[in-house]
Amino acid sequence: MDRFQALRVFVRIAESGAFSKAADALNVPRATATKLIQDLETHLGIRLFQRTTRRVSMTPEGAIYYARASKLLADLEDMDDSVAGSKAQPRGRLRVDVGSLFANLLLIPALPKLQAKYPHLQLDLGVNDRPVDLIGEGVDCVIRGGELPDTTLVARRLADLDWITCAAPSYVRQRGKPKHPEELLQAPDEPGGHTLVAYFSPLTGKHAPMHFERGDEKLLVPVDRGIAVNESTAHLNAIASGLGIGQTFRCMAARLLAQGELVEVLPQWTRPVLRLSLVYPHSRNLSVKVRAFSDWTAELFATVDTRRQVPT
Repeated sequence: MDRFQALRVFVRIAESGAFSKAADALNVPRATATKLIQDLETHLGIRLFQRTTRRVSMTPEGAIYYARASKLLADLEDMDDSVAGSKAQPRGRLRVDVGSLFANLLLIPALPKLQAKYPHLQLDLGVNDRPVDLIGEGVDCVIRGGELPDTTLVARRLADLDWITCAAPSYVRQRGKPKHPEELLQAPDEPGGHTLVAYFSPLTGKHAPMHFERGDEKLLVPVDRGIAVNESTAHLNAIASGLGIGQTFRCMAARLLAQGELVEVLPQWTRPVLRLSLVYPHSRNLSVKVRAFSDWTAELFATVDTRRQVPT
């Protein structure tokens, strides 16, 4: 039995919850993964996993073994990286998850530069707005907005992003521009009312309200009518298609604003900036792959960081 490979398979199964996912991630036949775990369990004289037709879960003994095995593999990788030092080149597969809007409008267009800089890095890019379980789904790092609730994870600040309230010119010609956010509280069929384009969470189904601030004035507008979309790129497209007024990130709407496909409304009103971070488990803190991607991503997102924009 290849003890090292068995440990790698065991840790990946423990994190993904499936033999098939682990085998696919490590590019080994599923039968090989099964045989390695069987041999490892025989060697240890314990059951590491409880297997049912629907899921795989660790036994109490397996959980204890996982804590030591995952640390051992991380230490081995860190040892190699520390010896290689600055000469170490990121190589191998890196699994990253990012929201649709940031992926399509910023990250993916810049990936040729990442490929040129790190030709041996293989990137698996998960694109969706659903929060992922880094450990459970075997993800190396994610790009997330907002505060970090899980203290077992590390967050590197990438950017603070400003918001914009906007609509398509066709909508403005037909319905006009609101003069105050309170007008957005009126139903579309009421005089002066407006149709809103909502974003709702793909995880909870909850509609995100629109926020408005001006000096000491603050107003929260529920978005429970009109059209709602649970994917950020589609949400921006829905606004640009003339379906109503919505809020999105100013940097992501910049091209459409410059081309006249979007116009800003209520420009005197702002919304608190969103903190964007690269998040990864503590065990990946010294990984050459994660460190290289983190540095490259920080440079990329600095171009849209509200803190770095100098007024003209």
